[in-house]
Amino acid sequence: MLIEIGLARLSQEPAKAADFHRIEGEIKVLEADASLRAWGWFFLALYIGAMLVFGVFAMRKVRNSDDFATARNSYGPLFLAFALTATTASGGTFLGIPAIGYTSGFSALWYAFVYPLGTYVGLLICFRGIRRAGSSFGTRSMPEYLGERYDSEAVRLLASIFSILLLFYLAGQLLAGGVMFNKMMGVELLPALLVTALIIMFYIVIGGAHADILTDGVQGALMLLLSLAVTAMFIGGFTLEGGFSGMVQTLKSDDPHLVEVLHPNNPILNSWWDVFAIFMMHTPLGLLPHVANKLWALKSDREQKRFIVFAFTFGMILPAITFGGILARAIIGDDLVSGGGSANDAIPALFVAVLPTWVAALVGAGVLAAVMSTADGLVVSTSQIFANDIYRLSIVPRLKNTPSEETIDRVSLRISRIASALVIAGAIWLAWESQTMNVALLIAAGIGGMTSAITGPMFAGILWRGTTKAGALAGFLVGALVFIITKANWLRPSWFEDSAFETVGLWLISQAPNPFACGAIGSLSSIVAVIIVSLATKRMQVEHLSRFFSQN
Repeated sequence: MLIEIGLARLSQEPAKAADFHRIEGEIKVLEADASLRAWGWFFLALYIGAMLVFGVFAMRKVRNSDDFATARNSYGPLFLAFALTATTASGGTFLGIPAIGYTSGFSALWYAFVYPLGTYVGLLICFRGIRRAGSSFGTRSMPEYLGERYDSEAVRLLASIFSILLLFYLAGQLLAGGVMFNKMMGVELLPALLVTALIIMFYIVIGGAHADILTDGVQGALMLLLSLAVTAMFIGGFTLEGGFSGMVQTLKSDDPHLVEVLHPNNPILNSWWDVFAIFMMHTPLGLLPHVANKLWALKSDREQKRFIVFAFTFGMILPAITFGGILARAIIGDDLVSGGGSANDAIPALFVAVLPTWVAALVGAGVLAAVMSTADGLVVSTSQIFANDIYRLSIVPRLKNTPSEETIDRVSLRISRIASALVIAGAIWLAWESQTMNVALLIAAGIGGMTSAITGPMFAGILWRGTTKAGALAGFLVGALVFIITKANWLRPSWFEDSAFETVGLWLISQAPNPFACGAIGSLSSIVAVIIVSLATKRMQVEHLSRFFSQN
């Protein structure tokens, strides 16, 4: 999640690749190191080669537009769990959350492990319903599922419009990849963005969902190994005198808040409400289009339980990379931020400081893999807004001479590939423009607005037969509006003065700096709106509901 990168102050100025060396017990930031660059390019070449091979292999699996969109019933539970784990993580997991660990210490672990807990709880709640719809109706996207569930083109198009907001999320991923190139190899930001985007464009345009899952599966396994290695270093207090206890004492001496359960000076980690907000904000994450489309790729319904167990286990291991940010603070001190650098360099700085240069370069490739694993899924899911939700489901039914299924499928596949390229191009432009914008607000507006809008219609639609079309529309609009109003800080204290709502109003205003709190408030508002409006409007036909709910 690139919200984390924004919150951890993503550097907006191009920086040189840096080397960190231990000199007389201190860590010094030096000029660009040729060895680091050379190893970086070596591992990058290997990585690009592997991704291109996977892309070509995946192309052979794409026989029609449904293969491109979903890779339906193609992968076993273990490999698909690796892919799902990689997709739910991102450059934010490998850069942003460790950066918060570097600046806030142990309190960052709430964020690190609560966000995947929320994500997989949400997936667990909705998994069977989404799989059932995919098997029964051949749904290819989450907007299509919602349109079918509520028998409403308006709901489907509204969900599609909100899905376009994920373009900002994709831009953030590309920006993170560009920053990694910039930091580790000294490449200027624009060329770095272009290289990152071109790699994704090649293997996704030719291989679609198959390329997405194949690359993510391998990337997920590598990311898990890296997280386990960092965990071992953290538990042993790697290179620090006194091991783990010595690390804790060093942190406490540096800043006592670093070892506290909650951090009083961090606006996203200074109360138990903040912890709950992180959980609530992320429960719909597993239902976002780029994640949920992988649920249809599972080979058999009989493997659902194994898949869920694997995915949950891997998902809870991966954020252990955050331990590296805390360890970096103990080893490096606050040199990264006090010296004019960025806390986002914590993981690369840690490895360069304590391990051989080639390992640091390998870590850089691992972070790039984390970025790619989320970005490629976003490209595939966003392309389906145009190929599936707009062309196949909205334009084709209105044509006077309805084309054959073969023609529709061929055109859909062509639109998918063209849209993938255009989506990446648009994301490059947004990423470039975001250099001068508030990155946290940019990314939060995309994912926060989407999750706030979708929470009510999705969860209520899967769990409650009484959810109506009007209720779903109300949930979309109310959730999104509440998020925007809260996050943009449009509320004014004078509106609540000397009223019964003064305490509540002032509290809402105070939540503006915290995108997770705003997302949680928006999501809860969406659920309440769905329930109230659904109770006041006509229920849907029993025959229609029977298509989506088990008769058991």
